[in-house]
Amino acid sequence: MDDVAARAVFEPSGLTRIERDSVGAIEVPEAAYYGVHTLRAVENFPITARAMHPALTGNIVRIKRAAARANAEAGVLAIDVAEAIERACDEVLSGALCDQFIVDQIQGGAGTSANMNANEVIANRALELMGYKKGDYAHVHPNDHVNLGQSTNDVYPTAGRMTAYQLLGKLEASLSWLCEALRVKAREFDDVVKMGRTQLEDAVPVRLGQSFAAYESVLRRDLARIETTRRALCEVNLGGTAIGTALNAAPVYLERVLPILSAQAGIPLTRAKNMIDATQNTDAFTAASGVLKTCALNLSKIANDLRLLSSGPRTGIGEIVLPARQNGSSIMPGKINPVIPEVVNQVAFLVAGNDVTIAMASEAGQLELNAFEPVMFCRLFESIECLAHAADTFEKHCVSGITANREHCLELVRHSAGLVTALCPVLGYVKAAEIAKEALRTGRPIADVVQAYTGLPAGEIEAMLDLRAMTEMPPAHSPA
Repeated sequence: MDDVAARAVFEPSGLTRIERDSVGAIEVPEAAYYGVHTLRAVENFPITARAMHPALTGNIVRIKRAAARANAEAGVLAIDVAEAIERACDEVLSGALCDQFIVDQIQGGAGTSANMNANEVIANRALELMGYKKGDYAHVHPNDHVNLGQSTNDVYPTAGRMTAYQLLGKLEASLSWLCEALRVKAREFDDVVKMGRTQLEDAVPVRLGQSFAAYESVLRRDLARIETTRRALCEVNLGGTAIGTALNAAPVYLERVLPILSAQAGIPLTRAKNMIDATQNTDAFTAASGVLKTCALNLSKIANDLRLLSSGPRTGIGEIVLPARQNGSSIMPGKINPVIPEVVNQVAFLVAGNDVTIAMASEAGQLELNAFEPVMFCRLFESIECLAHAADTFEKHCVSGITANREHCLELVRHSAGLVTALCPVLGYVKAAEIAKEALRTGRPIADVVQAYTGLPAGEIEAMLDLRAMTEMPPAHSPA
């Protein structure tokens, strides 16, 4: 929240209402749907100047809606109150009252401020729907009614898992499109033989298409890991209340809340086998972050390769051409930089740093609860979304438009001393090394040097130095 917004909250003008909590009384703007707990949180946590992720807020609201219906079915919440809560939740989920969710994304209290912000907004809107004034909590109370059968300690992590599940689905879609673009390029470049390099030095020939197929393969593995992570996030502790023992939750509520929430949210949620474990341990989030880091590093390695292969273009490797996206310099005319791979690299750095934060926050949990899920969610959601955006821009603005410098690739291969590796089975390592040294010293093509050193017929030399044959993998052996 910026300074202007902060003054609007803490120096209200016009009509106000008085709300009280165990700390004391506070003035709340009459028009506000939030209440005393939210205002204290805004005052206490001016950390990032950014409110909670809207998807996280939406999932907390979905939990409140499902809880109201389950509590009504359990007979512990009046039907009219439950219906008003559900209607208020529906309005929020349709886009209303978004400006009333104002607590910072990083907050002390294990997410209590986030939970209470939702409880207060929903309660006050439900009151209006029932014909009462905001703040008249005798009829609909943020804790006694909206939060009935719940605790921050099961609502907040469940909402976090739901949000991560949803965002990971978008990341999967972005990575899938990138994989498809790489697959298309692998086919397009299948006939382009280039020089493979190990430790940046000439090695043996490889087809450019094979390189792009390898990029697709590693990202397909990332997709499989992400899908496994998504499934693990569907196991939640909702119903466990404070520490996982389900204290104050009605039996029918426990039975019904997850099926209702799962159906409404479209997420296959299941109750954790051990809700005490699920309440205090956050390894699902560290595992998810680790998968994201692995994916980010793989993307960054691909970006590094593309930067190297396109370097120059005349004084570097220059085997491929990246799409020109913008001027590369304010002083050097005509310079074009690999800006899309560069931004992918930077996203990888961000995700790796976020992974450290998430790991530290997970380790810092104590006894029956981890109080540091707010920063975990803040960094986890950022990692997921930035990775998705990076994959999108990588596919649209870079990979799909890459072209190959076919003639240049061929020329580099023909002059590379790395071709002598194919001669070892015939000439031996020592003789092949002598040929390589002579080719490097004179700059002559390998075939010419082989002819001079061995006197072999040209056709035999050509067969030994068949570039396509060098890149073909032998057929897999079928067991008997």
